[in-house]
Order: sequence, then C-alpha cells, then structure tokens
Amino acid sequence: MKRYLKTALRFILFCVIFMVILMLLSKVFVPKDNQKSTGMEAVQSNGILGEPDNTMDYLVVGDSETYSSITPMEIWRQYGYAGYVCGTGGQHLYDTERFLAQALKKQSPKYVILETNALYRKIAYEKVLKSQLEKYFQIFRYHDRWKSLTLNDFTGSVNYTWTNDYKGYRYENKVATAALKDYMKQTDQKAKISAINQYYVEQMIKLCRKNNVELILVSTPSIKNWNYAKHNGIQALADQYGLEYYDLNLMPDQVKIDWKKDTRDKGDHLNHTGAVQVSDWLGAFFHSKNTLTDHRQETAYSQWNDALGRYDQQIADGTAYEISHCKK
Repeated sequence: MKRYLKTALRFILFCVIFMVILMLLSKVFVPKDNQKSTGMEAVQSNGILGEPDNTMDYLVVGDSETYSSITPMEIWRQYGYAGYVCGTGGQHLYDTERFLAQALKKQSPKYVILETNALYRKIAYEKVLKSQLEKYFQIFRYHDRWKSLTLNDFTGSVNYTWTNDYKGYRYENKVATAALKDYMKQTDQKAKISAINQYYVEQMIKLCRKNNVELILVSTPSIKNWNYAKHNGIQALADQYGLEYYDLNLMPDQVKIDWKKDTRDKGDHLNHTGAVQVSDWLGAFFHSKNTLTDHRQETAYSQWNDALGRYDQQIADGTAYEISHCKK
C-alpha cells in the first residue's frame, strides 16, 4: 500500500512541477505587444487589447460575418458610440468565448453582440481539448515563437500598444452579385444547435451576466449561410435563455440589402455598402435603448475622431482595403 501511495505522490508531484514549468514558459512565449511583429495572432481582432480600459460601449463577437457586416466607425459617426469587432474568419465558439473573456478583462461594455453564424459551425472534441490547453498554457498557442524570442520576452511585461482604426472591421468594396432567391422561405423546421456549441453560449451568457453586460443575438444578412430553419433554432435558444434576438434577414424594411450590389462574394458576406446599412441599423438600435453616451465631444475619445478622418480619407483615395486588412 505504501509503495502505491509513494508512486501516486511522485506522479502528482511530477504533474505539479510540469504544470509550473508550462506556466513559466507560457509567460515567456506569450507576445508582449499585440502586433504581428511580436508574434500576436489575429491582430485585427486583438486590436481591442490596445484600446484604453473601459472605453467600449459595445463589443461584437463571431466569425467573418461580423467584420464584414459591422463597421464601428459608421456608428461612431452618427451616434458617438465606441465599439469593437472581435471577429475572426471561421471562428469556433470556444474562440468566441475566449475573445470575449479576454476583452471583458479590460472593457466594461453595456452590450455584446453575438453574431449567430458560428453557432452552427461544427466543433471537433479534440479541438475543444486543444483550446483548453491553449487557454491555460499559452505556450501551446505560441510555441512557434521560439525562433524570434528576445530578451524582452524573458524580462519584460505585457504592454499592448496597437489598435485598429477600423476597430476590427474589414473594408471591401468589391461587388459579386448574388443570385436572387427566396432563401428565407418560412418553415417550421428547426436547425439543431450542437450540445457543445450550446455549452459555449451558456458560458458567454454567464460571463456577460457576471460583468453586467447584456448579450444580444444578431443574424446578419447572408444568402449563403442563413435560412429559416436556422432562424428557428436561434429563436428557440434565445427564448430558452431570455435573450433578445434580431434576424436582419427577416427585416428587409429596416436593413434594405440589395443582393445585386451589397455583397462581395455572391451572398456569403456583405461589402462596404451592405455593412454601412447593417451598421446604421445597429447604431439606431443602440440609440433606441437610451443607455449609451455620445462621446464625440469628449477629449478622452479624440482619437476616435482622428480615426474617423483616416477611415474616410482611405475610403476616398482607395487605400481602405489595404489598411483595413493590414497586420501591424
């Protein structure tokens, strides 16, 4: 018995020492700034880390439908509300939850918009395990930085300095007309949301409630990705958890998307003219809540007015695509 106990204690001690080593290595390997040159991943989405603490009124999380459909600069222009799009292409909900948790460590928004397309993206369970390892031991996420480590990685502290003038939005003025069809034909069928995806939604609900943030579900316009069965599935989820849900695919009178000119890729994503329309709706929606402050005249937000000037100029002179897709 004593022999087995000693073996067990040795194994536990080994595990503890191993985890401590992983934690120490993670502190070394994690980028000390949020720029690509320092090894940061998803730099446009992680631009939120460079924003001053507690300055965001809203956050947007989800996959590529977010950064294609919502341009915070247009909302700023009209209402003076500050927000950021923390979307990445093909995002799975374990990453959505991670981006949200990371942002809420520094920000205290009134609202979080969860774009719903990612709720139907399949997740392999081995990727869930991998995401959990990367969450607690970031050496697994940034292990390939070993060739570029500097003295500052060993001795310096984290200091995020960069943010994106487009606040996570990715400009695209390309037009690729979508074939017109009744993609939102009404049905009683309900697309199923997987148990693992529902689990991550629950985690985000808990996270938002813990931080006194209202989580709102929004389906942005997409012929390729959306249909009425998916709408029904999200509506059932919203009803189950008491969440507000807005399906812009069913609101043509408020968001007047012209699929002949407002899509970049035949109905998968919106282009800039489409994104402006969605952003106009979202800004008006926030305004109707009567809970946010217009910051346009506040000195602390002067950089937003400067960013708006650059945004407008870059769109006018044709460099907006290059700038909005840049990776500092």
